[in-house]
Amino acid sequence: MIVEARDGCRLATRLQGPDGAPALVLAHGLGMDMTLWDAVLPLLPGDIRVLRYDLRGHGNSDAPPAPYSMGQLVSDAEAVIEAHGLVETVFAGLSLGGMVAQGLAVKRLDLVRGLVLSNTAAKIGTPKLWEERIAAIRRGGVAAQADAVLDRWLGRDARHGSVAARARRVLTGTPLEGYVGSSAAVSGTDFWTPVSGLRLPVLGLAGAEDRSTPPDLMRETVELIPGARFEIIRRAGHLSPAERPEDWAAHVTGFLRAIGHAGVPPGAP
Repeated sequence: MIVEARDGCRLATRLQGPDGAPALVLAHGLGMDMTLWDAVLPLLPGDIRVLRYDLRGHGNSDAPPAPYSMGQLVSDAEAVIEAHGLVETVFAGLSLGGMVAQGLAVKRLDLVRGLVLSNTAAKIGTPKLWEERIAAIRRGGVAAQADAVLDRWLGRDARHGSVAARARRVLTGTPLEGYVGSSAAVSGTDFWTPVSGLRLPVLGLAGAEDRSTPPDLMRETVELIPGARFEIIRRAGHLSPAERPEDWAAHVTGFLRAIGHAGVPPGAP
């Protein structure tokens, strides 16, 4: 289903699962698309609905001219959720998608009752770092930066083989305007203060070998929110749902059941 954002940008979405069931929304990271979640989907509880979408500038969504703002990306998330008639979702976001998750929770608690923050942070990098990366992408394109990006992202087990090949294919297929526009959104975002005011169930998931959003950075973000859980996924890098799907899905399933967003398995106490 194509959803039109408030500024007319068309966003590609896909909703699966039983009608009327509690919903889990999945938002991918910079340079990826909704296929990031393919490996975890069969491992999630069958009694929830799962809504995936391609962020603007990625996948099958429109790629308007850069720059984008985090406010636009949060507004896109609102539009996607509302277009499917969902409320009180659990919103799971990775990297850029995790920043969108934080912004959405700050703005619209009617749409979000819990967060899964995966391989993300309240602030990622510095404006100078992002300015340099944007300039490099403008000069040489996304493909010229792929080796450096994947080296920061992937853990040792995923640097060769199908996960790396797929990540490279999606990354290099990302429109330049989409990558640059979304990089600008990350550059301009600092959620340290607003996130510290959140009061809702939160699960933080870090990849032990993530060189883009290292575990210590993630831990600092998660600890801003009282009662939040924090877990490290061993032998995973930045793309933990693709690198270690069983571990990622097990943590998320346990969280969903703990907060009553998914059914308790038969025989559980």
